[in-house]
Amino acid sequence: MNTPTNTVTISVAAAEFGRDMEQGYNTIAALLEESRNRGSELLVLPEACLGGYLPSLGGGDETEESRQRRLESLPPALELDGPELKRVIDMAGDTVITLGFCEKDGDTRYNAAVTLHGDGILGSYRKVHQPLGENLCYDAGDTFEAFDTPVGRMGMQICYDKGFPEAARELALDGAEIITSISAWPTSRTATTANMEDDRWKQRFDIYDRARALENQVIWVAANQAGTFGSLRFVCSAKIVGPGGEILAGTGVEPGLATATVDIDGLIGAARGGGMYNLRDRRPSVYRSITKEAVNA
Repeated sequence: MNTPTNTVTISVAAAEFGRDMEQGYNTIAALLEESRNRGSELLVLPEACLGGYLPSLGGGDETEESRQRRLESLPPALELDGPELKRVIDMAGDTVITLGFCEKDGDTRYNAAVTLHGDGILGSYRKVHQPLGENLCYDAGDTFEAFDTPVGRMGMQICYDKGFPEAARELALDGAEIITSISAWPTSRTATTANMEDDRWKQRFDIYDRARALENQVIWVAANQAGTFGSLRFVCSAKIVGPGGEILAGTGVEPGLATATVDIDGLIGAARGGGMYNLRDRRPSVYRSITKEAVNA
């Protein structure tokens, strides 16, 4: 007797999104059409699709003038039940879509993501880990939770979250089979290089994606912004990574859409069934310092 499988076709984008909301919707529509033409049931779009990202990241060398300009150029803040996301829900139909935006909750802003389809929002997430002064513009989220969708149990992360193994592990332990990691990941601000393939932040991006998939033995789907926004230049590098850390499809350093048809049950079962099942073989009682606060040097 054949064992049922959960085979899903996934598309993931490296695409440019800025402040122009109407252009953002047009870009989403074009990527959605292309993904449907490829038979995709899941489309993963970058961080900050609706309204764009921050024009720059704060830091110790930021001038007061630059800081004020950045704070005056924030993306529009949208509510989960507002008309902006409803427009994407109406576009989605049977396709499951993950995308990023700036969420408004009262007077508080979050760097946020949703997964949705034509019936509404399936899951929402607020970015937990904040790099380089992002906390000057957004509050931080405080939870990682998986959720059920028509394509499988999923979890979401945003950008810098991928640098923290604990974040992906939380989602995997909550049953996530697919983790979508959406980003506005730029090139290095120092030690710049003409060839983006050699950029050290691009290389970190790729290492994190493969490591998080491998150590949790899950399907990892990483979207990223493309082009430039303000002072930032994005590394593209959207990809789908299998539970053995292998890249199943990717855009490289160019904008585009990467697509792979994935037997989720088969791939995860093979990765976890060969005697090395990482989630099972953990020894939490030994990890005594993992939740302690770091001591600054």
